[in-house]
Amino acid sequence: MSKLLGYVGAFACAVALTSCKDGSEPVAAQSAHPDFTMGSGSTSTLLGRATFSDPNDQNFHVKRITGDWHMEIKAKPAFDIAVQSILFRPGSQSGWHSHPGPVFIQVVSGTMTFYESDDPTCTPHVRTAGQSYLDKGDHAHIARNETDTPAQNLVTYFAPPGAALRIDEPNPGNCPF
Repeated sequence: MSKLLGYVGAFACAVALTSCKDGSEPVAAQSAHPDFTMGSGSTSTLLGRATFSDPNDQNFHVKRITGDWHMEIKAKPAFDIAVQSILFRPGSQSGWHSHPGPVFIQVVSGTMTFYESDDPTCTPHVRTAGQSYLDKGDHAHIARNETDTPAQNLVTYFAPPGAALRIDEPNPGNCPF
């Protein structure tokens, strides 16, 4: 036991010495992971998730044309659709995050403000009940309820089968919050 404690002590000493440049100045701690921003004041409820695939063709393709209206969905080999209801209390926010695929957001009640990490001017995109917001999912963004009343969103995710629907991201620094 005393031999084990000696090894542990020697290891601790070696770690302490290597965390100083010349043995006297501490080196700044380096994190292997960026600091993610946490959401606050929202409640999410997953309403359902299912995988869509064509067992006869790995190139899933649905195309519909009705008059002047055209709709087309392609995926290889399959995709999940997940639907979530998110309640944002007054002053709440989602934290900076991205998604593995596009996300269709319907503001069911209240007012939501969306910001994009790739916008150097941090332009607010305000949506009210009955309006929508398309998030392509390819870069970080944040959803905020900047009002004094609750807001409800109905969110539809398109994602690779089994993928996490949300990817936490660090604050990009383009917005003052």
